[in-house]
Amino acid sequence: MSTVQAALAAAAVELAAAGVAEPVRDARALLAAALGVGSAGLTPVLREPLAPQAAARFAAHVAARAARRPVAQILGRRAFWGRDFAVTADVLDPRPETEALVEIALAGPPPAHVLDLGVGSGAILVSLLAAWPDAYGVGVDMSAGALAVAAANAARHGVGARAGFVRTDWLAGIGGPFGLVVGNPPYIAAPEVDGLAPEVRDWEPRMALTPGPLGVEAYAAIATGLRAVMSPGGRALFEIGAGQGASVAAIFDAAGFAVRVRPDLDGRDRVAELS
Repeated sequence: MSTVQAALAAAAVELAAAGVAEPVRDARALLAAALGVGSAGLTPVLREPLAPQAAARFAAHVAARAARRPVAQILGRRAFWGRDFAVTADVLDPRPETEALVEIALAGPPPAHVLDLGVGSGAILVSLLAAWPDAYGVGVDMSAGALAVAAANAARHGVGARAGFVRTDWLAGIGGPFGLVVGNPPYIAAPEVDGLAPEVRDWEPRMALTPGPLGVEAYAAIATGLRAVMSPGGRALFEIGAGQGASVAAIFDAAGFAVRVRPDLDGRDRVAELS
């Protein structure tokens, strides 16, 4: 029977051979999940035998990761803004850089109603509603699978009674008014998708990655009806791709919005703030 340490070392070699960028880190996360312990809980058991059931779970995890399935999908969860969110192949894996949008939103006044366009896993909407106990929210998505994940995450984190979910195309059929509109629309230009890492290109929903050949089509679709669903004096915050600040600002400026492009911690265009 292999020890935990030997299994960990073998898995790291296998993942490295498969082209995984951080094989040791990922092997540790997958082994901790197979054992039902936190990552810090691995060290005390490294010299112990790896039980057959845990070994089987770990082998399945490693095989999936070697196929470049994202760790979050294998484990079914991703940490975001201090909470764990369920993640499936129906939703975009919440990224740390998206936390910049949440931070900017929470720095402003609490709205009565929040609209999340392209809600996905619900990470943004749920994080905001959890911070604003008097706010109500609506999450919109074209994917029925994504809406189910978002609703489950809302219930898991105690905001389900204050969140509704609608399957529609951006603002079609949406009323208002909303004091805050947020969203992480798809913004990768279609020709660039094939060059993405396999974890993204092959495993995340394409409709959540690209809106079309230019990468900014979703913002143009949103801009046409956005003002009609916003409260007077309301705000809107949308995640954008690095280098898209000027083009996205031009789209919303033409629709009559004042636009401020906010950078992330690396100084890249990250959030378009509208008023």
